[in-house]
Amino acid sequence: MSKKCSDLEFEMGMRYGNPSIASALNKLKARGCSKIIVLPLYPQYSKTTTRSTLDAINLELKTWSSKPEIVFIEHYYQNKAYLQALSSSIKEYQDEHGVPDKLLISFHGIPQRYVDNGDVYYQHCMQTADLLAKSLNLQEGEWQASFQSIFGREEWTKPYTKDTLESLAQSGVKNVQVVCPGFSADCLETLEEIDDENRGYFMKAGGQKFGYISALNARQDHIEAIISVVSPHL
Repeated sequence: MSKKCSDLEFEMGMRYGNPSIASALNKLKARGCSKIIVLPLYPQYSKTTTRSTLDAINLELKTWSSKPEIVFIEHYYQNKAYLQALSSSIKEYQDEHGVPDKLLISFHGIPQRYVDNGDVYYQHCMQTADLLAKSLNLQEGEWQASFQSIFGREEWTKPYTKDTLESLAQSGVKNVQVVCPGFSADCLETLEEIDDENRGYFMKAGGQKFGYISALNARQDHIEAIISVVSPHL
């Protein structure tokens, strides 16, 4: 990629925080970029995340008199390199820590009303979990999908990760490992919520061994997966 596209310019923009999406776009504009490829690091599409990013981009572009070509990548949950990187990270963790009684595949939740109104996020998450389980040759009963980061009073996508972990422990499951494929990098919702808070829920309910499998972060195979997602649009 670097040899073929040595003139590529890169900028990072955050939906909530700095550097902002607007600042990233303006830096690319200042360098004369006529085509901008946008890759939101949300493998699964949701109106609450991916679409929100596109809205922020369009809001900034409204102020531009001359607009570049925008290529917006909506999702990459089916990308083979992404799934292989996830599978490899899990296998490497289990080579060191052993195979659990259950692998819990946890995604960030969204309000159920979004799904009821046509948001494909839940479908993308369940397909991701199924594809990942198949890549690991897991049988039914060896894995389960759930949803974390629930807040507010309305119903969110279920089953909830907290309730699932407590139920597993109470049913006699002693050893679980949790992986969060919807997070490209570790953050409070993985390190604090999963590896700390939810670990506590599981152990308090009778579990004996809890393992959190890190997000892909800066793994080389994750970087290569991202390249494979972007490359067709160059």
